[in-house]
Amino acid sequence: MASICNLCGLPEELCICEEIAKEQQKAVISIVRRRYGKEVTIVEGIDDTAIDIGELAKILKSSCASGGTVKGRTIELQGDHKKRAAKVLEQNGYQVEVR
Repeated sequence: MASICNLCGLPEELCICEEIAKEQQKAVISIVRRRYGKEVTIVEGIDDTAIDIGELAKILKSSCASGGTVKGRTIELQGDHKKRAAKVLEQNGYQVEVR
């Protein structure tokens, strides 16, 4: 017997909670200059309760071919990756605002 999702009440294989959570969130991408002129791409505005932010950071780091980290509810990528990160987030179903 299939297990039931606690949020939507549908069977796990039909659960759409993660898709709805992605569509309702607006990711904000910006660039910050750090020490010695290094640029860091910041992705904020993603709620980590419904989505695994660590897994999303892993996808972004591999697609941008850069290092990065998760600090609280923000993802930091080393370098200027605004366009590439926005493209990856849109492909994964997020609403994106680039600043």
